[in-house]
Amino acid sequence: MTELTTDTLGSVVAGNKKVIVQYAASWCGNCKIMKPKFKRFSSEFEDIKFVVIDAEKNPESRKLADVSNLPTFASFIDGKLFKQTQTNKTEVLKELIDETAGN
Repeated sequence: MTELTTDTLGSVVAGNKKVIVQYAASWCGNCKIMKPKFKRFSSEFEDIKFVVIDAEKNPESRKLADVSNLPTFASFIDGKLFKQTQTNKTEVLKELIDETAGN
């Protein structure tokens, strides 16, 4: 899992076949709860790049997905937004990861 500290998500998405992003913020309690689960999944799916980015500090990265609520999880395949969800449920995140892995 990579934590971006600069607004470079666009180049990460363009440079990897499959990427799943957790859009988070330092004030977001559900983001903090989901982060260790997201990290655990990152070790189970080696063909997917897992990225965490602060949606508040990185507005350009936020534009890549329709981020209106946090945490938002977005998957990208071949540089294009594939699917996204706003959730604090592990099962919903796992579904998104499985769908991305299967494509």
